[in-house]
Parts: sequence; structure tokens; C-alpha cells
Amino acid sequence: MIIRPSTALRNEYTEISRICKESGEPIYLTKNGEGDLVVMSIAAFEKQKRLLELKAKLLEAEEQRVNNLAAYAHKEVRERFSAKRTAGGAEDV
Repeated sequence: MIIRPSTALRNEYTEISRICKESGEPIYLTKNGEGDLVVMSIAAFEKQKRLLELKAKLLEAEEQRVNNLAAYAHKEVRERFSAKRTAGGAEDV
């Protein structure tokens, strides 16, 4: 965990940017000795966002499985996609 005072953002922006990009880790900024902000590269932020979206989808699928909602076998899904692709309308799958 990298912790820096908030003044470092103004005085050492280039260095903080470099550290974020190279390490892929966030930098925690403090103000008056207390946690204030977190700074991270755009690439790290987008990766984290994609991971959270994937986890949300997996959780939704698990909830559907536990609640016995409609489920499809792999073969059935492939057949539905093939049929839609052949018909030229994959939007409704």
C-alpha cells in the first residue's frame, strides 16, 4: 500500500502518475494525517470496474440458479445462437 500526503499530488504529480501506471496499484492520499483520497491509473480503474461488473453478473447467475429460475444447457444456448445467426437476427437471443 502506497500512502502519500495530499500535497504530493500537487508537488509530485508526475512521480505519482508514474507509480500508479507502473504498479497498477492505487495511491492513498492523506490530509492532516487522515485518509482523504485514492488515486489510480485509468487502466487500473477500468480493470477494477470490469471485474466488479463480472462479479455482479456471476452473483446474478448464482442467485438464479439457487432460486431455480430458467437455466439453459450449453448445447441449448449454442443452438439458439446458431438459429438466430442463421436467421440474421441475433438481437433477440
